[in-house]
Amino acid sequence: MNRHTSRPVVLCLSGHDPSGGAGLQADIEALLAQGCHAAPTVTALTVQDTVDVADFRVLDRAWVLAQARAVIADLPIAAVKLGMLGSVEMVDTVLELMRQLPGVPLVCDPVLRAGGGGSLGPDDVGYAIRERLFPVAAIATPNLPEARILAELPNGTPDECAEKLLPYIRHLLITGGHGDEVEVVNRLYSRDGQTWTSSCQRLPGSYHGSGCTLASALAGRLALGEALPSAVQSALDYTWRCLRDAEAPGHGQYIPRRLPLDAS
Repeated sequence: MNRHTSRPVVLCLSGHDPSGGAGLQADIEALLAQGCHAAPTVTALTVQDTVDVADFRVLDRAWVLAQARAVIADLPIAAVKLGMLGSVEMVDTVLELMRQLPGVPLVCDPVLRAGGGGSLGPDDVGYAIRERLFPVAAIATPNLPEARILAELPNGTPDECAEKLLPYIRHLLITGGHGDEVEVVNRLYSRDGQTWTSSCQRLPGSYHGSGCTLASALAGRLALGEALPSAVQSALDYTWRCLRDAEAPGHGQYIPRRLPLDAS
């Protein structure tokens, strides 16, 4: 049997979305598209569709630890991607797992709201992510509404939110697209004072799983060894193409097309 060079493995700790638009399915598809292998650990089960989330249940801490530890013992983890955690206890669970992965880059997508606006955890989960997980993460990728929650600035600008959050994290990518601007502006902030912006054409409609797609693609690029600024641009470009080619299989938001039609 032929043995090929192994693809980089990305450990994903995210919720399950039964519509397939966001959560672990988004992680898996986006990482496959980067040439990586996704190792999905389920943190929560949700009741949601392409319109909004109706309910969720966070898994027992012991089950999450068992899933992740089995993967960590067996596979060489090149990066970790966080999605929905849903509880403060799950934040501490991830922190415990990261102690087993020194030097492995962590991409933190602080999932606090579904695309339709429904809550995926109380605000104190966001504050726990900020206080405990941001310090061990390579980068966080909140959209502006999430950044405002994390910074406790309900009407804060991206610059104001970044100023409040950078003491906790080395790099912060605040994504645009949640207002009525013609052009979407994404801003990368670094603790050393450097800033970088990337703009793209605003696409019509709203999308389910765009944040998961971006964070997973970024984790994949880092797992492949790409430098952070370049990895951010690669992930943004990939995500925009996924949204451009999105489809609307249900009654709600568009779902990004993360894999080509002929993917097997």
